[in-house]
Amino acid sequence: MVIDMHVLSGFMENRLFNGPMPEEELTYRQNVTGLYKTDEGTVEGELVMMDFAGIDKAVLHPLDLTTISGGTVGTNEECAALVEDYPERFIGLASVDPHRKDAAEVLEKAFTDLGLSGLKLHPSQQRFYPTDPELKPLYEMCLKYNKPVVFHSGMSAAPNTLVKYSHPLNFEEIALQYPDLRMCLAHFGWPWVREVAMLLLKYRNVYTDTAMLYFDNPKEFYAQTLGVDIGPYWIERSLRHQVMFGSEEPRLEQIRMIRAIREMDLRESTKDLILGGNALEFLNGGD
Repeated sequence: MVIDMHVLSGFMENRLFNGPMPEEELTYRQNVTGLYKTDEGTVEGELVMMDFAGIDKAVLHPLDLTTISGGTVGTNEECAALVEDYPERFIGLASVDPHRKDAAEVLEKAFTDLGLSGLKLHPSQQRFYPTDPELKPLYEMCLKYNKPVVFHSGMSAAPNTLVKYSHPLNFEEIALQYPDLRMCLAHFGWPWVREVAMLLLKYRNVYTDTAMLYFDNPKEFYAQTLGVDIGPYWIERSLRHQVMFGSEEPRLEQIRMIRAIREMDLRESTKDLILGGNALEFLNGGD
């Protein structure tokens, strides 16, 4: 089973629109993400691309920015509709703006009524620190329903985002306080990949994904970040159960990124964990 842990759902066609996405909605999503040239894509096109890359399932990420800019980049309902229509290909996360007064209720509905499989939070874009008190009910809701949380960590390429909220060290207190909360620090916390490696080593409930590509090409960038910035054998010898493949499609290059992972000098068993085995453990918690 090959799983892409990091696919944006907000630019994918959806039956809830009853036709094409409204132009003003598409423009909003382009502007808040900085994906100014990304149009609404078809599900068929997404599935063809996944098939070409040898990806069995994609984990879909919506983003709730209700109190920040009055909208979403994909709603929980949209995400659930895609999963309902394509259950063999998509796994859906929920997103909740933690500044909403009804945040906990929205998240519980996403888990119970919509059947979504975890929580996506973006500290830089939603403008919070992971230790802010309004996050506590969300973490407790994830624990109640045995759902993981995916945090954006490190740099964000989206406009009007501050890295200070998403520095990897901001998450250590949460990893310590909630040892049963499975948490993914997405993007390997780039450029702080060593700090993320340290957290993976200290906390077994912390995972990361490979959705990072900001310079060069995928092969060269992974060689630098996963073979120079951290030791060339750190993943193979110590972190192999906590790294997951992610692409951040459509922002980054899914097909070339997974090919670069497959070409890395790692044991096949380690590649199998990165490309799917770890994601299954992260999403299901051993269930």
